[in-house]
Amino acid sequence: MNDLTSLTIHEAHDLLKQKKVSSLELTKAHLERIAAVEPKVKAYVSVTEEIALAQAHEADARISRGEIGPLTGIPMQLKDNLAVNGTRTTCSSKMLENFVSPYDSTVAKRLKTAGAVLLGKGNMDEFAMGSSTENSAFFPTKNPWALDRVPGGSSGGPAAAVAAGECLFSLGSDTGGSIRQPASFCSITGLKPTYGLVSRFGLVAFASSLDQIGPMTKDVRDSATVLQAIAGYDSMDSTSANRPVPDYSASLKDNITGMKIGVPKEYFDGVDADVGEVLKRAMGQLAQLGAIIDYNVSLPSTPYALAVYYILAPSEASANLARYDGVKYGFSANAPTMWHSMEQTRQQGFGPEVKRRIMLGTYALSSGYYDAYYLKAQKVRTLIRREFDEAFKKYDALVTPTSPTPPFKFGDKVADPVKMYLSDVDTIPVNIAGIAGISVPAGFIEGLPVGMQLIGPSFSEETLFRIAHAYQQATGWHKLRAPVQ
Repeated sequence: MNDLTSLTIHEAHDLLKQKKVSSLELTKAHLERIAAVEPKVKAYVSVTEEIALAQAHEADARISRGEIGPLTGIPMQLKDNLAVNGTRTTCSSKMLENFVSPYDSTVAKRLKTAGAVLLGKGNMDEFAMGSSTENSAFFPTKNPWALDRVPGGSSGGPAAAVAAGECLFSLGSDTGGSIRQPASFCSITGLKPTYGLVSRFGLVAFASSLDQIGPMTKDVRDSATVLQAIAGYDSMDSTSANRPVPDYSASLKDNITGMKIGVPKEYFDGVDADVGEVLKRAMGQLAQLGAIIDYNVSLPSTPYALAVYYILAPSEASANLARYDGVKYGFSANAPTMWHSMEQTRQQGFGPEVKRRIMLGTYALSSGYYDAYYLKAQKVRTLIRREFDEAFKKYDALVTPTSPTPPFKFGDKVADPVKMYLSDVDTIPVNIAGIAGISVPAGFIEGLPVGMQLIGPSFSEETLFRIAHAYQQATGWHKLRAPVQ
């Protein structure tokens, strides 16, 4: 990794502002890095070199006029379920393999306005359904720390791209941990914002009441910078929160003395012993920084969160994916009648995991089972949210492992979907409750990354940034770069 591709956003911004480097030089360095390591990592579905070079020229013109913001001229990537006008948005599915978006998602539009440079679109589990990026219809993405290990999912491409120096930041989507779990596996910082803080307009829907877009960056300071650019009300998203966006960078203080952090015991059930040891050291570091750590916290409904998620998310997916029928857009199978064409389109266009979740969701919503499954899951969702609300009356934040294991090998969990689903057991409750969560690098086990998750109430991103930034100022895990060459 060369000097320019190992930079953080704020380091690159300082160089651009001082005119020690141009956006064009920065962009070309990242395109060269992509060309060098992409055959091994495979983090991109598509590389938009022409767009990137044009946007870099434009950014340099803005900078020469003195019009420079925190993201002006910064090369970035977007997960391939975020629409960008005139580019492919495939969701890593055969169903949308050749679909070119006719409009920009709100986050893409806001990043364009901020002057960011689009390098391309990140690989993912098909329609964001998976925890390893092994479900991509095109190819699996490799973990830059160990090429025989998965990068996590579903935002595996974005996480790997940031870790490998193939972009300065990326945007992912998080439905049950799809930003935080790959962030943990690739030793980067991943934020799942509060539901409604970032517009979902132009995000291809998986489970609409759970999906949220967030930044994947090299450190907390960068995360605050990107969130500042993409957060805020959007009339195009009916679930968008109409409230002022605070100055997130102002929350980056090193002092967390007196802040109360709870450790919910349920989140450590089933966690690898080595991961538990890494978390103990991380929590000890928070205590040394002056935080008050309470190890006697209980959220008793937590064990039901996984079951709730795998009823609600597939149910919403079943409805959202009904639009892919081979008639309006996307892949269409050749068949003698429209009915057979729709049937064949869905059989051939969707991969095994997507089909599995559609069937689970359709079953849960069917007559005779709706009350027994879907309705009951919604009631338990309310209980989980209430338990978080009660906990946050006492604590500023909660701390947990991001994932119960370090990155696992390719193929280890493919044959056992339940085993794969357990990879998200510590991240799913945050989505169910619609609250905020961030994963930061906390250490390594035999060279494999481990992440620490901080959870806060709705719209507590400032608090999470403050704690996470203080932790990063006192540790060096986030400064280490993946060895892939």
